[in-house]
Amino acid sequence: MKYLITGAAGFIGMHTAKRLLDQGEEVVGLDNLNDYYDPALKEYRLAQLTPDPNFRFVKMDLADRVGMAALFKTEQFTHVIHLAAQAGVRYSLENPFAYVDSNLVGTMTVLEGCRHNLVQHLVYASSSSVYGMNAKIPFSETDQVDNPVSLYAATKKANELMAHSYSKLYKIPTTGLRFFTVYGPAGRPDMAPWLFTEAVLKGEPIKVFNHGQMERDFTYIDDIVEGIVRVQQEPPEGDIPYSLFNIGNNQPIQLSRFIQAIETSCGKQAEKTMLAMQPGDVERTYADTSRLEEKVGYKPQMEIEDGITKFVDWYKTWQLTQPHSPKIKLKH
Repeated sequence: MKYLITGAAGFIGMHTAKRLLDQGEEVVGLDNLNDYYDPALKEYRLAQLTPDPNFRFVKMDLADRVGMAALFKTEQFTHVIHLAAQAGVRYSLENPFAYVDSNLVGTMTVLEGCRHNLVQHLVYASSSSVYGMNAKIPFSETDQVDNPVSLYAATKKANELMAHSYSKLYKIPTTGLRFFTVYGPAGRPDMAPWLFTEAVLKGEPIKVFNHGQMERDFTYIDDIVEGIVRVQQEPPEGDIPYSLFNIGNNQPIQLSRFIQAIETSCGKQAEKTMLAMQPGDVERTYADTSRLEEKVGYKPQMEIEDGITKFVDWYKTWQLTQPHSPKIKLKH
């Protein structure tokens, strides 16, 4: 088998590529190494992959239609794991066209590549953000997801619809994965684990939105990767070979417990600045993972305290090697 992993220098992409390489698979990693945050972190992630002789990196933008078509034709991938996207809910308020180019146009080039080159299975990243302000809990794949509260969420819902149409029209097996608040070593610096850990260690205040009343189904990166790897081995079948799964911890954590875990791991108390809800945010995420369990026999299981300890330990080591923290374009 030969894998294409888009977003290979990203958080989930790097860990997924590493897992497949450890299994002896051939992996081509694609990323445009944009500067949404400091590319030094992306270079660090790539450095975890490049020593493996079965890994090759291609720097390319997903929106490059000619380049993507040529890559698919030349490489003849058997499997594609499409994880590249412009990330972040709040940044979509600042720079909406970045989401159109990466998440919509980029996904179309991937679908076209799969269509014309007989890819056996496309697994792609969706997001729990498609559930919006869903009042029914836990969130199930059968719930209506027609009320996104951010452009980011709208693009992820659009990706699911695009994949469904290609599965129906061209019989391409596609599987969408709705990720729930992924965290862990080498995670994104625009996410709460990084932002809070950095602030606590520096003795700076942290911004606590919705006065700490948020709940998130935090999911550790190893649990996410295990789900991805198992799902890609089980392509959907039938007249419309399309499937969709939640991957979450099935255990929403209140922000106060999450912050306490960071304080314990850092050995310092956090100074908290309580703020109102931000546009595009949701109050709670909570994954029903029964469909994933039934299909591949797996349920995420890392406890938040253990996962945060692993992240904080990694973060302290990372900071020792960096002249500065990765800069994020988005104003927090």
